[in-house]
Amino acid sequence: MTAAPVLERLRAALPAGTLLDDTGGHRHDEAEWAPHGTPAAVVRARTTADVLATVRACLDTGTPLVPRGAGTGLSGGANAVEGCVVLTTEAMTAIREVDPQERLAVVEPGVVNDVLRAACAEQGLWYPPDPASAPWSTIGGNVATNAGGVCCVKYGVTRDYVLGLEVVTGTGEVVRLGRRTAKGVAGYDLTGLVVGSEGTLGVITEVTVRLRPARPPEHTVAGYFSSAVDAGRAVAAVAQARLTPSALELVDRHCLAAVDRWKNMGLSVDAEVVLLARTDAPGVAGEQEADAVLACFERSGATWAARSTDQAEADALFEARRLAYPALERLGPVLTEDVCVPVAAVPEMLARIEAAATAHDTFIANIAHAGDGNLHPLLITPPGDTAARERARAAFERIIGDALALGGTVTGEHGVGLLKRGGLRAELSPAVLAMHRAVKAALDPRGILNPGKVFDVR
Repeated sequence: MTAAPVLERLRAALPAGTLLDDTGGHRHDEAEWAPHGTPAAVVRARTTADVLATVRACLDTGTPLVPRGAGTGLSGGANAVEGCVVLTTEAMTAIREVDPQERLAVVEPGVVNDVLRAACAEQGLWYPPDPASAPWSTIGGNVATNAGGVCCVKYGVTRDYVLGLEVVTGTGEVVRLGRRTAKGVAGYDLTGLVVGSEGTLGVITEVTVRLRPARPPEHTVAGYFSSAVDAGRAVAAVAQARLTPSALELVDRHCLAAVDRWKNMGLSVDAEVVLLARTDAPGVAGEQEADAVLACFERSGATWAARSTDQAEADALFEARRLAYPALERLGPVLTEDVCVPVAAVPEMLARIEAAATAHDTFIANIAHAGDGNLHPLLITPPGDTAARERARAAFERIIGDALALGGTVTGEHGVGLLKRGGLRAELSPAVLAMHRAVKAALDPRGILNPGKVFDVR
């Protein structure tokens, strides 16, 4: 198939300036190890009508369509396939409504996460999902991957806050899914089905999200540990104590050192691993919860632990957690894991990650949303070192197998994309995979939407 027919259709159907001449910046997301092709065209949609015209042009010409937001994904889910049309919604940036009484917001998919959070804060409201990429990632991409974040240990992930969606389907129709009301059980949960579908079931053009009241100030607890396994035991101890912190993050010294070299934040610490916890219960309850978390750290072998009295210092540690991935990218190509295990299995999973690093002679740094068992080992290889890259791939697959063996899942928040398709086949039974393919065939009968992502069409 040549690119000419779809290009002709797009030029005729789209406003001037919507069809981009340069496709280079939209070929792939941040998953450096995932393969990608060269798109025939890139459409920067500004309206639902632009999206609809693009989908219909692809339908009429049988052209694959790859939706994307800001391209901050880490699984290859937004990577171009050869000869496709990449449809980016990054220019759809309107916040259409923030309703304090109903506690909801209606936004276009290109709104950046932190921009929405700031707009809600002006009304005394809060949008909880906060992936590490919140300063750059868009709500549409967050919805497509069901993004999590630092506070999801207590407040849940993106799916828990999506009330409704406007979607352009794989049959070239604009549909509205979900509701604006606090409750509603009419029909199947098609909104929840689209959340996390990674662009394979439709193109999101509007999102209605649930909001919460603004929180009281948080209390921060930091603990230093001599090993990742000891830190994992502290995480399990917090869960065993029936505490629910608003954040419980793990950052190892490799990550802190990389951030420090990049940003000169003075973060180097005398510890192998740092645990960062926050509690946001109001008043005395928050003080008591912070003290209880601190006691869990101390009982689990922390070499040092304390409640922070310096808000700037506490914020700097959490900012280092957010900057860990881009800081490590400066050392070489990064292959990012995203496994999630039961919280009780966190110490064992961290031990298995260390064993994988040793067995495959691979440098692995660790960050984690440790409080809900979502671990992000970061496998780093020297640029151009093919042998090291193959060892890292073997370590990557071993970690996936270990997570499944411990009752976990191959992805907690980054999505399957291209990198985890084999893991998905290992996690789901053939019958369940067949259910996925049946849903895909029903909603995208021509198979044009993000083909080859999430699972292989067989």
